[in-house]
Amino acid sequence: MNKRLIGGIAAGVAALLVLTGCAGGDQPAAHDDTLKIGTMSKPTSLDPIDAIGGTMPYFQAVYDTLIRRAPDGTYEPSLATEWSYNDNRTVLTLTLRDDVTFDDGTKLDAAAVKANMDRFRDGGGPNASFLAGAEIAVVDPTHVTVTLPQADPGLEFYLSDSAGLMANPAKFSTDDALVTTPDGTGPYTLDSGKTAIGTSWVFDRRATYWGSKLDFSTITISAFDNENAMVNGLKTGQLDSALLQTADQQLAAENDPKLKAQDVLFDFQGVLLFDRGGALTPALAKPEVRQALNYAVDRETMLKVIRDGRGEITSQVWGVDTQGYEKSLDDYYAYDPAKAKELLADAGYADGFELVLPRLTTIVTDNIATALQTDLAAVGVTLTWQDVDAATALKQIFVQREFSGMVMNMGQSSDDWIVYKGLIAPGTFNFFGTTDETVQKLAASARTASGDEAKKIYQQLNEHIVKDAWFLPFYRMTYKLVTVPGITAVTQAGQAETSIYNYSLSH
Repeated sequence: MNKRLIGGIAAGVAALLVLTGCAGGDQPAAHDDTLKIGTMSKPTSLDPIDAIGGTMPYFQAVYDTLIRRAPDGTYEPSLATEWSYNDNRTVLTLTLRDDVTFDDGTKLDAAAVKANMDRFRDGGGPNASFLAGAEIAVVDPTHVTVTLPQADPGLEFYLSDSAGLMANPAKFSTDDALVTTPDGTGPYTLDSGKTAIGTSWVFDRRATYWGSKLDFSTITISAFDNENAMVNGLKTGQLDSALLQTADQQLAAENDPKLKAQDVLFDFQGVLLFDRGGALTPALAKPEVRQALNYAVDRETMLKVIRDGRGEITSQVWGVDTQGYEKSLDDYYAYDPAKAKELLADAGYADGFELVLPRLTTIVTDNIATALQTDLAAVGVTLTWQDVDAATALKQIFVQREFSGMVMNMGQSSDDWIVYKGLIAPGTFNFFGTTDETVQKLAASARTASGDEAKKIYQQLNEHIVKDAWFLPFYRMTYKLVTVPGITAVTQAGQAETSIYNYSLSH
């Protein structure tokens, strides 16, 4: 199988998977103008083709996007100063800055933008589908058009994400030239001499950056394989900021009065039920069975035991930053084993059935495995865990399609169409391609809708997905963005790791 395709599946899975005040006392000493970020994410390369959500801070340092996402998820000018659609929203015209160059003097113009977008679309990267079917045309040096086969409400998001990262076309003729030696127009350049690929990446401020400068002359992003080390780094001054996911490490950081912690709600944890057509597990073809599974799970207890209550129970995959989110749907499936048994009997499964799910121990801990197995057994469903090796799990699950579902931690985008495209539309997480008339009708309407009309459509779509029990969500997990004195950070809607633009020196 194509190496980049497997990598794309892996990256897609990973992508969808990542300030309270200090104690009183004297004002802390001013922080120097360096920023040291710790993260559990690391890039496979620094070529924009390979960029995915959790690794975007690395790319933001050296590349600019055509459009920038503000902390609240709205869109702002970047390399593109303005953009507009035609009436049926199939052609997007972008106006480009005329004062941006790469280090070798190559101008960032419409031809360079077209070269980047064509390469991204055809390069086989994890997010190449962002531009599938798109035709990019040069109008003049400062104008480019993107023509779509049909309206795609996610296009602005894509151009504020990996599809909008602009690299120097002069590097495109050499394979892998950008993997370790990025060449962009971003606020920083990679210091190859101080960088240890795979461990830490050092970025120095670009002397001739066209845009507003960040407060930091140097940014270092270090990749870790455990959060305990990151907490130690925060406490000893080796790190200035880190995102903490686990409850015990969050508590360890909170117990240090010098550190500041801010809630980040991004990932939900739950079972993605791929097999809604019953190809592997016939029972799952019946909505009553999927609803029964939802009623059978004691989310409140799971959240308390597994995450020390750090999160919010939910029955929906739409996140709090989306238009489609409806708070009333969070507890739609209140814990009700009797109701679950009744639904199973109505569906013809009074004696239950067996559900086989893969177990990746990095996600399915002993607590999760036991809780889910116990809750389902109480209503007659036998949950069998099949251990899978991390090296082959993605192929077994997403290529060979050996399982009817899996427990996952999934990021919740702030963009409704990205939620639909990532989880509902046929693709990586709907590889059996199941759909229904309601989904098709609402998705078609959403393509050209805007404002209140779009909000209504996404709310209807979300409600339908919840009531038809496409998934079995447990809870949204509360993470903590932790910073040291002297550093201010603002969370980013629809992201776990905040953008580098959201850091500043405290004043």
